[in-house]
Amino acid sequence: MNRRHLLATPMLGLALAAGDASAQQRFANLSMFIPAGPGGGWDGLGRAIEQVARQAGLVGNFQFENVGGAGGIVGLPRFVAQRRGRGDALMVSGSIMVGAVLTNRSPVGLSNVTPIARMTQEVGVVVVPAQSDIRDIAGLLNAFRTNPGGTSVAGGSAGGTDHITLGLVLRALGRNAREGSYVAFAGGGPAQAAILGAQVKAGISGYSEFSEQIKAGRMRALATTGETRSDPAIPTLKESGVDVAIANWRGVFGAPGINPNQKAALTTFVTELVALPAWRDLMETRGWDNAFLAGAEFERFLAADIAATETVLKELGLAG
Repeated sequence: MNRRHLLATPMLGLALAAGDASAQQRFANLSMFIPAGPGGGWDGLGRAIEQVARQAGLVGNFQFENVGGAGGIVGLPRFVAQRRGRGDALMVSGSIMVGAVLTNRSPVGLSNVTPIARMTQEVGVVVVPAQSDIRDIAGLLNAFRTNPGGTSVAGGSAGGTDHITLGLVLRALGRNAREGSYVAFAGGGPAQAAILGAQVKAGISGYSEFSEQIKAGRMRALATTGETRSDPAIPTLKESGVDVAIANWRGVFGAPGINPNQKAALTTFVTELVALPAWRDLMETRGWDNAFLAGAEFERFLAADIAATETVLKELGLAG
Protein backbone atom coordinates (compact mmCIF):
# COMPACT_ATOMS: atom_id res chain seq x y z
CA MET A 1 0.00 0.00 0.00
CA ASN A 2 1.21 3.51 -0.85
CA ARG A 3 2.68 5.33 2.13
CA ARG A 4 3.99 8.44 0.37
CA HIS A 5 3.08 11.40 2.53
CA LEU A 6 1.74 14.73 1.24
CA LEU A 7 4.52 17.25 0.72
CA ALA A 8 2.99 20.59 1.59
CA THR A 9 3.61 23.37 -0.93
CA PRO A 10 2.42 27.00 -0.92
CA MET A 11 0.59 26.55 -4.23
CA LEU A 12 -1.25 23.46 -3.02
CA GLY A 13 -2.13 25.20 0.22
CA LEU A 14 -3.63 28.14 -1.67
CA ALA A 15 -5.58 25.83 -3.94
CA LEU A 16 -7.04 23.97 -0.98
CA ALA A 17 -7.78 27.12 0.96
CA ALA A 18 -9.55 28.67 -2.02
CA GLY A 19 -11.84 25.65 -2.31
CA ASP A 20 -14.42 25.80 -5.04
CA ALA A 21 -16.99 28.56 -4.97
CA SER A 22 -19.54 26.47 -6.87
CA ALA A 23 -19.28 23.46 -4.50
CA GLN A 24 -22.45 22.47 -2.68
CA GLN A 25 -22.32 20.78 0.70
CA ARG A 26 -23.32 17.14 0.22
CA PHE A 27 -22.95 15.95 3.83
CA ALA A 28 -22.99 17.81 7.12
CA ASN A 29 -21.14 14.86 8.63
CA LEU A 30 -19.43 11.89 6.99
CA SER A 31 -18.14 8.78 8.73
CA MET A 32 -14.90 7.50 7.19
CA PHE A 33 -13.96 3.94 8.13
CA ILE A 34 -10.37 2.78 7.49
CA PRO A 35 -9.85 -1.00 7.88
CA ALA A 36 -6.12 -0.41 8.46
CA GLY A 37 -3.87 1.44 10.86
CA PRO A 38 -3.03 5.14 10.54
CA GLY A 39 -0.38 6.16 8.05
CA GLY A 40 -0.87 3.57 5.32
CA GLY A 41 -2.28 3.90 1.83
CA TRP A 42 -5.94 3.44 2.77
CA ASP A 43 -5.63 5.92 5.62
CA GLY A 44 -3.82 8.33 3.30
CA LEU A 45 -6.66 8.20 0.78
CA GLY A 46 -9.28 8.77 3.47
CA ARG A 47 -7.39 11.76 4.88
CA ALA A 48 -6.91 13.17 1.38
CA ILE A 49 -10.65 12.96 0.74
CA GLU A 50 -11.26 14.79 4.01
CA GLN A 51 -8.71 17.48 3.26
CA VAL A 52 -10.07 18.41 -0.14
CA ALA A 53 -13.76 17.89 0.67
CA ARG A 54 -13.69 20.07 3.79
CA GLN A 55 -11.81 22.88 2.07
CA ALA A 56 -14.20 22.81 -0.87
CA GLY A 57 -17.26 22.79 1.38
CA LEU A 58 -18.54 19.42 0.18
CA VAL A 59 -18.56 18.02 3.74
CA GLY A 60 -18.88 19.81 7.05
CA ASN A 61 -17.20 17.33 9.39
CA PHE A 62 -15.52 13.92 9.16
CA GLN A 63 -15.38 11.19 11.77
CA PHE A 64 -12.57 8.66 11.30
CA GLU A 65 -12.26 5.16 12.68
CA ASN A 66 -9.21 2.97 12.04
CA VAL A 67 -9.44 -0.79 12.65
CA GLY A 68 -6.44 -2.60 11.18
CA GLY A 69 -5.45 -6.21 10.66
CA ALA A 70 -5.22 -9.02 8.09
CA GLY A 71 -5.48 -6.93 4.96
CA GLY A 72 -8.66 -5.24 6.15
CA ILE A 73 -10.74 -8.26 7.08
CA VAL A 74 -10.55 -7.52 10.82
CA GLY A 75 -12.24 -4.16 10.33
CA LEU A 76 -14.61 -5.10 7.51
CA PRO A 77 -17.13 -7.02 9.68
CA ARG A 78 -17.26 -4.07 12.08
CA PHE A 79 -18.13 -1.68 9.25
CA VAL A 80 -20.79 -4.08 7.95
CA ALA A 81 -22.39 -4.54 11.38
CA GLN A 82 -22.22 -0.98 12.68
CA ARG A 83 -22.86 1.12 9.56
CA ARG A 84 -25.68 -0.90 7.97
CA GLY A 85 -28.21 1.34 6.23
CA ARG A 86 -26.24 4.53 6.90
CA GLY A 87 -25.94 6.77 3.88
CA ASP A 88 -23.36 9.01 5.57
CA ALA A 89 -20.61 6.38 5.82
CA LEU A 90 -17.71 5.39 3.54
CA MET A 91 -15.07 2.70 3.87
CA VAL A 92 -11.73 2.91 2.09
CA SER A 93 -10.47 -0.38 0.64
CA GLY A 94 -8.92 -1.85 -2.49
CA SER A 95 -7.12 -4.68 -4.17
CA ILE A 96 -5.32 -5.78 -1.00
CA MET A 97 -8.66 -6.62 0.61
CA VAL A 98 -9.75 -8.59 -2.45
CA GLY A 99 -6.80 -10.92 -1.93
CA ALA A 100 -7.12 -10.95 1.87
CA VAL A 101 -10.77 -12.04 1.77
CA LEU A 102 -9.92 -14.93 -0.55
CA THR A 103 -6.69 -15.97 1.18
CA ASN A 104 -8.24 -15.96 4.64
CA ARG A 105 -11.54 -17.44 3.42
CA SER A 106 -13.35 -14.64 5.19
CA PRO A 107 -17.14 -15.07 5.53
CA VAL A 108 -17.50 -11.29 5.10
CA GLY A 109 -16.24 -9.78 1.85
CA LEU A 110 -16.70 -6.86 -0.49
CA SER A 111 -19.97 -8.40 -1.64
CA ASN A 112 -21.33 -7.33 1.78
CA VAL A 113 -20.75 -3.62 1.16
CA THR A 114 -21.85 -1.17 -1.55
CA PRO A 115 -19.29 -0.30 -4.27
CA ILE A 116 -19.11 3.47 -4.83
CA ALA A 117 -15.91 4.30 -6.74
CA ARG A 118 -12.38 3.29 -7.58
CA MET A 119 -10.25 6.37 -6.83
CA THR A 120 -6.52 5.79 -7.33
CA GLN A 121 -3.98 3.19 -8.31
CA GLU A 122 -0.25 2.67 -8.01
CA VAL A 123 1.89 0.42 -10.16
CA GLY A 124 4.49 -1.90 -8.70
CA VAL A 125 8.21 -2.12 -9.31
CA VAL A 126 10.51 -5.14 -9.45
CA VAL A 127 13.89 -4.52 -7.83
CA VAL A 128 17.12 -6.24 -6.85
CA PRO A 129 19.80 -5.04 -4.41
CA ALA A 130 22.39 -2.82 -6.03
CA GLN A 131 25.14 -5.41 -5.57
CA SER A 132 23.13 -8.16 -7.28
CA ASP A 133 24.62 -9.95 -10.25
CA ILE A 134 21.18 -9.68 -11.90
CA ARG A 135 21.67 -6.62 -14.06
CA ASP A 136 18.31 -6.28 -15.81
CA ILE A 137 14.81 -7.74 -16.06
CA ALA A 138 15.97 -10.26 -18.66
CA GLY A 139 18.38 -11.71 -16.10
CA LEU A 140 15.66 -12.07 -13.47
CA LEU A 141 13.22 -13.63 -15.94
CA ASN A 142 15.87 -16.16 -16.93
CA ALA A 143 16.33 -17.04 -13.24
CA PHE A 144 12.58 -17.53 -12.91
CA ARG A 145 12.53 -19.80 -15.95
CA THR A 146 15.43 -21.99 -14.85
CA ASN A 147 15.12 -22.00 -11.05
CA PRO A 148 12.01 -20.23 -9.71
CA GLY A 149 12.23 -21.95 -6.32
CA GLY A 150 15.78 -20.69 -5.83
CA THR A 151 14.93 -17.11 -6.80
CA SER A 152 13.39 -15.68 -3.64
CA VAL A 153 11.26 -12.53 -3.89
CA ALA A 154 10.27 -10.24 -1.00
CA GLY A 155 6.98 -8.40 -0.89
CA GLY A 156 3.91 -7.59 1.17
CA SER A 157 1.38 -9.94 2.72
CA ALA A 158 0.77 -13.38 1.24
CA GLY A 159 -1.97 -13.19 -1.35
CA GLY A 160 -1.53 -9.45 -1.84
CA THR A 161 -0.76 -7.55 -5.02
CA ASP A 162 3.00 -8.22 -4.82
CA HIS A 163 2.49 -11.97 -4.41
CA ILE A 164 -0.05 -12.03 -7.23
CA THR A 165 2.39 -10.15 -9.48
CA LEU A 166 5.00 -12.86 -8.99
CA GLY A 167 2.42 -15.57 -9.70
CA LEU A 168 1.33 -13.86 -12.90
CA VAL A 169 4.93 -13.45 -14.08
CA LEU A 170 5.71 -17.13 -13.48
CA ARG A 171 2.54 -18.17 -15.29
CA ALA A 172 3.43 -15.91 -18.25
CA LEU A 173 6.83 -17.63 -18.39
CA GLY A 174 5.22 -21.06 -18.59
CA ARG A 175 5.94 -22.00 -14.99
CA ASN A 176 3.49 -22.97 -12.26
CA ALA A 177 2.73 -20.07 -9.96
CA ARG A 178 3.30 -22.33 -6.93
CA GLU A 179 6.93 -22.83 -7.96
CA GLY A 180 7.80 -19.31 -6.86
CA SER A 181 9.71 -18.57 -3.67
CA TYR A 182 7.78 -15.66 -2.15
CA VAL A 183 8.79 -14.19 1.21
CA ALA A 184 5.93 -12.17 2.73
CA PHE A 185 6.54 -9.21 5.05
CA ALA A 186 4.07 -7.18 7.10
CA GLY A 187 5.28 -3.86 5.73
CA GLY A 188 7.62 -2.05 3.39
CA GLY A 189 10.33 -1.52 6.02
CA PRO A 190 11.06 -5.20 6.73
CA ALA A 191 10.87 -6.05 3.03
CA GLN A 192 13.36 -3.29 2.22
CA ALA A 193 15.74 -4.55 4.89
CA ALA A 194 15.63 -8.07 3.46
CA ILE A 195 16.32 -6.80 -0.06
CA LEU A 196 19.11 -4.42 0.95
CA GLY A 197 20.69 -7.15 3.06
CA ALA A 198 20.59 -9.55 0.09
CA GLN A 199 18.51 -12.00 2.13
CA VAL A 200 16.36 -12.39 -0.98
CA LYS A 201 17.17 -12.23 -4.67
CA ALA A 202 14.57 -9.61 -5.60
CA GLY A 203 11.59 -7.61 -4.35
CA ILE A 204 8.21 -6.40 -5.56
CA SER A 205 6.20 -3.53 -4.09
CA GLY A 206 4.44 -0.29 -4.93
CA TYR A 207 6.80 2.11 -6.66
CA SER A 208 6.62 4.67 -3.83
CA GLU A 209 7.76 2.05 -1.31
CA PHE A 210 11.13 1.63 -3.02
CA SER A 211 11.52 4.96 -4.82
CA GLU A 212 13.93 6.51 -2.32
CA GLN A 213 16.15 3.42 -2.29
CA ILE A 214 16.15 3.38 -6.09
CA LYS A 215 17.09 7.07 -6.26
CA ALA A 216 19.84 6.55 -3.70
CA GLY A 217 21.32 3.72 -5.76
CA ARG A 218 20.79 1.08 -3.09
CA MET A 219 18.27 -0.82 -5.22
CA ARG A 220 18.22 -1.45 -8.95
CA ALA A 221 14.79 -1.11 -10.56
CA LEU A 222 14.30 -3.73 -13.27
CA ALA A 223 10.71 -3.20 -14.41
CA THR A 224 7.40 -1.64 -13.45
CA THR A 225 4.03 -3.37 -13.62
CA GLY A 226 1.86 -0.79 -15.38
CA GLU A 227 0.53 -0.63 -18.90
CA THR A 228 2.94 2.23 -19.66
CA ARG A 229 6.17 3.46 -18.12
CA SER A 230 5.90 5.26 -14.78
CA ASP A 231 9.56 6.21 -15.03
CA PRO A 232 11.12 6.84 -18.46
CA ALA A 233 14.23 4.92 -17.40
CA ILE A 234 12.44 1.76 -16.24
CA PRO A 235 10.79 -0.61 -18.75
CA THR A 236 7.46 -2.28 -18.10
CA LEU A 237 7.04 -6.03 -17.82
CA LYS A 238 5.02 -5.94 -21.03
CA GLU A 239 7.86 -4.22 -22.88
CA SER A 240 10.13 -6.95 -21.56
CA GLY A 241 8.08 -9.71 -23.15
CA VAL A 242 5.94 -10.64 -20.13
CA ASP A 243 2.23 -10.06 -20.72
CA VAL A 244 1.48 -8.82 -17.19
CA ALA A 245 0.04 -5.47 -16.13
CA ILE A 246 -1.21 -4.99 -12.59
CA ALA A 247 -1.72 -2.09 -10.18
CA ASN A 248 -2.71 -1.67 -6.56
CA TRP A 249 -6.05 0.15 -6.70
CA ARG A 250 -7.88 1.90 -3.88
CA GLY A 251 -11.48 2.97 -3.68
CA VAL A 252 -14.45 3.74 -1.46
CA PHE A 253 -17.47 1.66 -0.49
CA GLY A 254 -20.79 2.50 1.13
CA ALA A 255 -22.45 0.60 3.93
CA PRO A 256 -24.64 -2.45 3.29
CA GLY A 257 -28.37 -1.89 3.02
CA ILE A 258 -28.32 1.70 1.77
CA ASN A 259 -31.06 2.70 -0.65
CA PRO A 260 -30.55 3.95 -4.26
CA ASN A 261 -30.83 7.61 -3.24
CA GLN A 262 -28.19 7.21 -0.55
CA LYS A 263 -25.88 5.43 -2.98
CA ALA A 264 -26.43 8.16 -5.58
CA ALA A 265 -25.57 10.86 -3.02
CA LEU A 266 -22.26 9.19 -2.17
CA THR A 267 -21.46 8.72 -5.86
CA THR A 268 -22.23 12.37 -6.59
CA PHE A 269 -19.98 13.43 -3.74
CA VAL A 270 -16.90 11.52 -4.94
CA THR A 271 -17.55 12.47 -8.58
CA GLU A 272 -17.55 16.17 -7.67
CA LEU A 273 -14.50 15.68 -5.44
CA VAL A 274 -12.28 14.20 -8.15
CA ALA A 275 -13.21 17.03 -10.53
CA LEU A 276 -11.75 19.68 -8.20
CA PRO A 277 -8.38 21.24 -9.14
CA ALA A 278 -7.25 20.75 -5.54
CA TRP A 279 -7.80 16.99 -5.87
CA ARG A 280 -5.79 16.83 -9.08
CA ASP A 281 -2.98 18.82 -7.44
CA LEU A 282 -2.98 16.50 -4.43
CA MET A 283 -2.89 13.42 -6.64
CA GLU A 284 0.16 14.74 -8.47
CA THR A 285 1.94 15.68 -5.25
CA ARG A 286 1.42 12.24 -3.75
CA GLY A 287 2.38 10.41 -6.91
CA TRP A 288 -1.02 8.71 -7.27
CA ASP A 289 -2.51 7.78 -10.64
CA ASN A 290 -6.10 8.76 -11.33
CA ALA A 291 -8.15 5.57 -11.69
CA PHE A 292 -11.64 6.96 -11.13
CA LEU A 293 -14.51 4.61 -11.93
CA ALA A 294 -17.99 4.89 -10.47
CA GLY A 295 -21.36 3.22 -10.72
CA ALA A 296 -21.86 0.20 -12.93
CA GLU A 297 -18.35 0.55 -14.43
CA PHE A 298 -16.77 0.15 -11.02
CA GLU A 299 -19.03 -2.77 -10.17
CA ARG A 300 -18.02 -4.58 -13.38
CA PHE A 301 -14.35 -3.87 -12.71
CA LEU A 302 -14.65 -5.16 -9.15
CA ALA A 303 -16.33 -8.41 -10.22
CA ALA A 304 -13.63 -9.01 -12.85
CA ASP A 305 -10.83 -8.20 -10.38
CA ILE A 306 -12.20 -10.60 -7.76
CA ALA A 307 -12.51 -13.38 -10.36
CA ALA A 308 -8.99 -12.82 -11.72
CA THR A 309 -7.50 -12.61 -8.24
CA GLU A 310 -9.21 -15.83 -7.18
CA THR A 311 -7.81 -17.64 -10.23
CA VAL A 312 -4.24 -16.63 -9.43
CA LEU A 313 -4.58 -17.32 -5.72
CA LYS A 314 -5.85 -20.83 -6.47
CA GLU A 315 -2.80 -21.39 -8.65
CA LEU A 316 -0.65 -20.19 -5.74
CA GLY A 317 -2.45 -22.56 -3.40
CA LEU A 318 -3.78 -19.69 -1.31
CA ALA A 319 -7.49 -19.92 -2.11
CA GLY A 320 -9.87 -22.87 -2.01
